[in-house]
Amino acid sequence: MRARLLLPCVLLALAGCSRKSEDTNLATEVRTRLAGRDAKLTSYRIAGTVKDEGQEAVTFTFDYRAPQRMRGSLGPPASRTFSWDGTHLFQQVDGEKSFSTFKSELPPAKLAGFLNQTFSPFTPEGFRTPLLLRSATARRATHPRAPEAVELVQTLEGEALGTEMVYVLRWPRLDYLGKRTRAPDGTQAEERVEDEHCDKGLDLCVPKRITRWLGGKQVGETVLGRVELNAPLPNDAFTLTAPEGYAVQSRTLVESTPAAPPTGG
Repeated sequence: MRARLLLPCVLLALAGCSRKSEDTNLATEVRTRLAGRDAKLTSYRIAGTVKDEGQEAVTFTFDYRAPQRMRGSLGPPASRTFSWDGTHLFQQVDGEKSFSTFKSELPPAKLAGFLNQTFSPFTPEGFRTPLLLRSATARRATHPRAPEAVELVQTLEGEALGTEMVYVLRWPRLDYLGKRTRAPDGTQAEERVEDEHCDKGLDLCVPKRITRWLGGKQVGETVLGRVELNAPLPNDAFTLTAPEGYAVQSRTLVESTPAAPPTGG
């Protein structure tokens, strides 16, 4: 009798082990496919509008070319441009007629974090690879825009300690479909892809319209009016020069330099 009772327990343990192994293999495959997807998208140009509840709509443009060439501009009332040409960061503020050139003395990891903080407001999710922790897990899912999908689940660290973030991606191309977050106090936020731009040659889709939700209420929207994937972008497109009449200064990025990300992008 005892042997009969033990047998189901052993089978359950083996089933649990099998599921854990499958989840680990899926997470590894997702990371590999994300790297492959990122390698296909070597450049892009986008332009659009961001609207958040209670604020005026802000227009923006963003150009990207691998590796690490970025240029983002905000329309009025901010009217400023940030650009990184691989060596220098440029900041042009039209309202103040000021132009700054920054030389980096940051270690590579710090520089990557600084650039991500500066330029991520220009880039909607779906164009860049999600920032995943090593502890992130993967699971199968479904979605209204994809009969097969995967969810990448991770618990954030640092200032957002305890916040759960879930990326939803179409399987197997890993197109971005949305993101959910749940704060430790129970507050829930979500991004939803409402429309996409698809490229048959690259075999991938990127968002054209994303809505933002907080507590079940829509609080913002990003709409892209222009999407050009793998557009030819020369090196000098990211090296800016000061317009005539602008005050010019040269500065250095060191570890104590605070990031100055644009607002509204």
